[in-house]
Amino acid sequence: MPPTISWVRILRAFLPLAIGPAGGLPAAEPSGPEMPMSPPRSSVVSINYHGWPDAILLSNGLVEAVIVPTIGRVMQFRFAGSQDGPFWENPGLWGRRPNPGSEDWSNFGGDKAWPAPQAAWRRLALRDWPPPRSFDGAPMKAAIDGLTVTLISPEGPGFGMRVRRRIELAPDRPVMLITTSFDKITGSPLEAGVWVITQLKDPVAVYALLPDSAAPDAGYVRQSADLPTKLKRDNELLSLTRDPLKNHKIGTLAGTLVWIGPSEMVRIDSALVPGGKYPDDGSSAEVYTNADPLPYVELELLGPLTRLAAGERMERLSSYILVRRTDPEPESDLRRLLAGEPGTTQWTAQRTL
Repeated sequence: MPPTISWVRILRAFLPLAIGPAGGLPAAEPSGPEMPMSPPRSSVVSINYHGWPDAILLSNGLVEAVIVPTIGRVMQFRFAGSQDGPFWENPGLWGRRPNPGSEDWSNFGGDKAWPAPQAAWRRLALRDWPPPRSFDGAPMKAAIDGLTVTLISPEGPGFGMRVRRRIELAPDRPVMLITTSFDKITGSPLEAGVWVITQLKDPVAVYALLPDSAAPDAGYVRQSADLPTKLKRDNELLSLTRDPLKNHKIGTLAGTLVWIGPSEMVRIDSALVPGGKYPDDGSSAEVYTNADPLPYVELELLGPLTRLAAGERMERLSSYILVRRTDPEPESDLRRLLAGEPGTTQWTAQRTL
């Protein structure tokens, strides 16, 4: 059994906010072809989401997570009762099933996990791209335990690993936690890291919060031929926007990434490991921006590379907070979100002492 979650301890570790149950999976009463009405506070219901009949709607009355086992993703994280949210989805693939034998990537959108480093894929998965099939390309099983949903992948050929993604919502805050675990089942030991990729809609801006120990240089590692649009560093903040004409990617040593849209903000945290061996020239966080006609960005957080033998597990915890914007200047909203000040949400935030 996974350990009991201490929400106060976890959110204090990830967010500058202080915060302060069980049953089966009932079917929701349908309301139209896609979605039921918003469920009551703290619930898990089965829904048909854009043609995926096995989808799961997890709600705490403030925010909702839409989980689709067929494609092994958290497809949406949104305010309760909303029909849409900040996660990017590919409407051209709604209702489709993944094809594990395909040499093309089924880019569904949402939030998923891959094994790092990508440089090892050729040796272990026998291809550089698309991602390894069991990580991103095969249906996952869903296990429901009270108000927690766990996605479980098949064992991945070559890697000998199984992916588990435990998804839960804070009891009374607009926060989602995803614990991503890689279980080594068979085969020789290997060095790998957890790599969590979240696709979000075209942003007003994306920010990386650099640690105090960041070198006094540009603060990033170039991972594409050209740099992202409006890339700049302002002390501890690295910011950029999406270029509609070209794809771009950078890496950086950050544990916090923030997406700012026209009316909402999403902050994603995954704690840095001091002295950790991070892939891609020491990148614990990466930002990818995709050109038109698919207008999305990827906020990617990576764990340190760890040697894993059969019977062992590696694990990373990612925290997501969704808040509404209140200021026309994105950096004003950003500063309040990072400081935990009241006014960036519809509920009362308290500063951590």
